[in-house]
Amino acid sequence: MIRTFGLKKDSDASFNFNLDSLGEHDFQWYWVDFDNPSEPEIDWLRKYFKFHPLSIEDSIYSLNKPKLDYYEGYSFFILNALKRGTLGPSEISLFVDQNYIISFHTESLTEIDEAWERVTGERSNWEKGPSFVAYQILDKIVDQYFPAVYEIEDKLDRIDSNLDNKSSHKLLDDVFQIRGDLLKLRRIVTSMRDLLYRILNSERLPSFKEHKLYFSDIHDHLLKLTDMIESNREITSDLRDSYLSMNSNWMNKNMMVLTVITTIFIPLNFVAGIYGMNFENMPELNWKYGYFIVLGVMIGIGISMFLWFKRKGWFNT
Repeated sequence: MIRTFGLKKDSDASFNFNLDSLGEHDFQWYWVDFDNPSEPEIDWLRKYFKFHPLSIEDSIYSLNKPKLDYYEGYSFFILNALKRGTLGPSEISLFVDQNYIISFHTESLTEIDEAWERVTGERSNWEKGPSFVAYQILDKIVDQYFPAVYEIEDKLDRIDSNLDNKSSHKLLDDVFQIRGDLLKLRRIVTSMRDLLYRILNSERLPSFKEHKLYFSDIHDHLLKLTDMIESNREITSDLRDSYLSMNSNWMNKNMMVLTVITTIFIPLNFVAGIYGMNFENMPELNWKYGYFIVLGVMIGIGISMFLWFKRKGWFNT
């Protein structure tokens, strides 16, 4: 699907005009949005707009991090929106010049829809040009990062409080899952942060200088997001270390109990082994009370060792 908006020289707007008639209009600037375009619609990038093949290839194949490239006559941006389900990137390509902005994305995105409504629905924004459209798209993209980070913070709070009484093994699995999600977010956010830094410091984007304060605000949001992500990663590290320490402590206690039991039975096995050799000249074997005395000695050894271990504090929790 292709949707179009153009601002004419008389400050009147034209909506959803056909690209075939684009050259017939006297526009101050225009915006063409390629929303999940078909192959014939993609051909407009090649045949009519005549964009560089490398920028078209980067637009079609979603394998890129956010970046900014300069081509003859236009600047090319790749932005990463956030897929809320998987926390993976969804690419948006922008072809920007002083007189036009072309947005290209292979799936429908609420960020583009919101930016479209904001720009085309308010007459006061019509005169602000393509750089303002780029700002609106970037702003909507970055706004969608915050709910994902807040959701992760809520998950960490639930893990820390453990109101569901989950086992430490289950909680540890949840912590590692969250660390993986934070890693995905960090890759996207840091790449977008670096892109905004390039935009703010580029001398080849004169129209963007008019809205520098707006882009600076987005950059500040990305810095805040970076700090939040790093803070949450530190929390997950602390939780991971705590649960690993708890598991290790639990294992040590179990090993201590097993060690005590084994240690108590070593002398008992020794006594049982001696009287199990069945030599003929063992006077205790024929003694009337030999069995009971040996059994009593074994019980006494076991109780004595148990009391000794307890006095040494081996059973303290």
